[in-house]
Amino acid sequence: MSTIRMKRTTLGVIGLTAAAALSLTGCKNGNEEAGPAQSGSPAAQPSQSSDQPGTPAAPSAGASGGADGAAPGGAPAGAAKPGQTFKIGEAATVPFTYGSDTKGTIALTVTAVEQGQAADLDALKLGDKVKGMVPYYIRYTVKNAGTTNLEYASVGHIKGLLPDGSEAQGVSVIGKFEKCKDDSLPSGFTGGKTQTNCAIALAPSAQTKVVGAEYWGDPYNNLNDSKSLYWK
Repeated sequence: MSTIRMKRTTLGVIGLTAAAALSLTGCKNGNEEAGPAQSGSPAAQPSQSSDQPGTPAAPSAGASGGADGAAPGGAPAGAAKPGQTFKIGEAATVPFTYGSDTKGTIALTVTAVEQGQAADLDALKLGDKVKGMVPYYIRYTVKNAGTTNLEYASVGHIKGLLPDGSEAQGVSVIGKFEKCKDDSLPSGFTGGKTQTNCAIALAPSAQTKVVGAEYWGDPYNNLNDSKSLYWK
């Protein structure tokens, strides 16, 4: 386990009728996550983050001059720079790694930040732990901008941003939550194909809005002494 301080803590439940329990996330590097979510009752995991230390570093995914139009130094040509801010609806070219051997390039676009209703969270059975909070749904598209088949990969690491620039608490759902679907990429997700996903961000109260989004997947994370990408 890395000695670098962890970025996220999670609060999880197992199934709709289980009690919530506070836990620290395991060590993760970049986009390594669990496999495709199974259908059925969702399990929700609100997560809270700390700040991101370090100085921006250039992306380093892939080999120099490799596949997906990589430029010298490993990053795909035109890759977003650590700490770069985009307008909502604007695409960022991102070097993408999933697991130990899937590497490619995606165009990631946050298309909308939609306010939900507090009652939406009832289905996740998180009880008083989300009392007074309001869910926002961050809609984003993932386009395969390279040549690698990215089937069954998961593109997560999306957080909401509050007006003061801090991160909103997030909720990870295992299973299906109809108001905010976050699916693994389908079979045959080859160059040019696009999928729309969703992430949940929690505003601490009705008086505070979620106004933007952040992507902190590898190489845009503090594990690499780097900075996230932002949409506002």
